[in-house]
Amino acid sequence: MGVFCARVGVRPEVLNEALGKVTARYGTEDVMLPIDTPLVTEAEWLAEIGEVLATDHGVTVRLTTLADIWFDGRETNHAWVTALRAARGGGAFVGMLSNMVPTWDAHWRRMVDPAELFDDVLLSFEVGHRKPSPAMFALAAERAGVPAERCVLVDDLAHNCAGAEAAGWRALHFTDTAEAAARLAEIVEKGV
Repeated sequence: MGVFCARVGVRPEVLNEALGKVTARYGTEDVMLPIDTPLVTEAEWLAEIGEVLATDHGVTVRLTTLADIWFDGRETNHAWVTALRAARGGGAFVGMLSNMVPTWDAHWRRMVDPAELFDDVLLSFEVGHRKPSPAMFALAAERAGVPAERCVLVDDLAHNCAGAEAAGWRALHFTDTAEAAARLAEIVEKGV
């Protein structure tokens, strides 16, 4: 977020205030929900944010996408890719659950080969559910063909991990690649 704010010339606290105001219009506090389920297109959402920035803060900025700035210079985590390959090679069904904005889809696909790493890819904008919604986890377990108690979510956000656990899954909070890879290898070895 800091990089984004610096590039567009908006102070983070001002952008956060505008995000909060626009997000409330969609009946949520989750700033990404409107665009990754999607209730609104990213372009429409960004236009609303631009209007709030101009009206409430006197900041004029034309936002057309977040993806270009968000993904610019972002590197693939090759150590984690190796861990996913090992899990899949060890017989685990490896899926990807992502709260994804439609316009961001092509960006992550340039970073990794989904067919090589994942048995299934479940994206919020395609299915209308998102983490930490119980419906997202139920759909993922169904598509994997296993009961919830055999599923494991690896996620960098604690509230998504809590949602997975509430849905009967195990969760691994990703804070460090080496630690997460070691824990995932243990889980795969034990057969969940």
